[in-house]
Amino acid sequence: MLASALILFREVLEAALIIGIVMAATKEVMGRGRWILYGIGGGLFGAAAIAFFAQTISEAAAGMGQEYFNAGVLFLAVVMLGWHNVWMSRHGREISQKMNAVGSAVRLGARPLYALAIVVGLATLREGSEVVLFLYGIALGGGAAAEMMMGSLLGLAAGGVLGAVLYFGLLRIPMKHLFTVTSWMILLLAAGLASQGAHYLVQADVLPPLGQAIWDSSHLLSERSMTGQLLHVLVGYSARPDGIQLVFYVATLLVIGGLMRLYGTTANLKANGGAKPVLALLAAAGMVWSLVLGGAMAAEPQCWVSYEEFEEHVPHFDLRRCPEDNIENGFCRLVVDGDKVHLYYFSFEGDICLYDQRSYGLAKFLKRFGPTYLID
Repeated sequence: MLASALILFREVLEAALIIGIVMAATKEVMGRGRWILYGIGGGLFGAAAIAFFAQTISEAAAGMGQEYFNAGVLFLAVVMLGWHNVWMSRHGREISQKMNAVGSAVRLGARPLYALAIVVGLATLREGSEVVLFLYGIALGGGAAAEMMMGSLLGLAAGGVLGAVLYFGLLRIPMKHLFTVTSWMILLLAAGLASQGAHYLVQADVLPPLGQAIWDSSHLLSERSMTGQLLHVLVGYSARPDGIQLVFYVATLLVIGGLMRLYGTTANLKANGGAKPVLALLAAAGMVWSLVLGGAMAAEPQCWVSYEEFEEHVPHFDLRRCPEDNIENGFCRLVVDGDKVHLYYFSFEGDICLYDQRSYGLAKFLKRFGPTYLID
């Protein structure tokens, strides 16, 4: 029950915070409610489809299908959030002043509403799909259906309440300051999502880590704490970030922030409205991508289980030290299954055990670690 509650809490909180920030930033945009509902509905539909194909997605691309999927969703969300911020930097003043002639056209404009629906849909799709895949893994590990359901409901309620608290807190900010506050929040949110997307591509052996665990601030603020979880969602906080995550984080801040400044100071050029910010974001993302393409792997656990649940469901594991892992007190179990190698990571902290599983093609594993660790 604890594992499912924590998973639902984390994923629902992330979706609720993203949706809440976007809703607060567009509270003067007419018709936004319909598009938000479209986005939520589309995201839930996509998550249901992923639930149907959960096993296929999890096993795709030598066991890295989930990483590729998550990275794709995250980077698309970054583009749409960036587009929204750039658009609002040009038209936010018009909305806040409620100018009759220009403001009505802005508030009824289709472009930002499409972006709104896409961002909300992607947030719902990403978190819903992760919930499906994580709970699927717990179920395969022997999790009881009743306990999973109870934990899921508790996590859903807690995450939704915290997201609502943030939203209504933002609504108390005066309109003349709201766009500035939410623009900064969305900028930091997009940078954090880009950093997470880069991390997934490192896990999929697509990008090099450029240095693993550049610093370790877990003793000051654990990413597993309530505050750490909130900061992870809102600003992309990571206690032990890889170098590539910092590159993507800073690059996103510079690209979107620069475009916001550029389009904000050239608001009189109406011909530069909707498509150019997106093209500029895509071009900048392509430049960053071309500079950092490479190959490496850095694993970070994804879900928590209690020590009692760990002992109950995986007592047969023969724990041994992980090869080159960055997890303090980390152990893993290697299982060779045909042309695939499965790694099971564990990290103990008091009575809590952190658990994760990664799968690789045999050739890729041998290239990365060598044959030494393939022990029967």
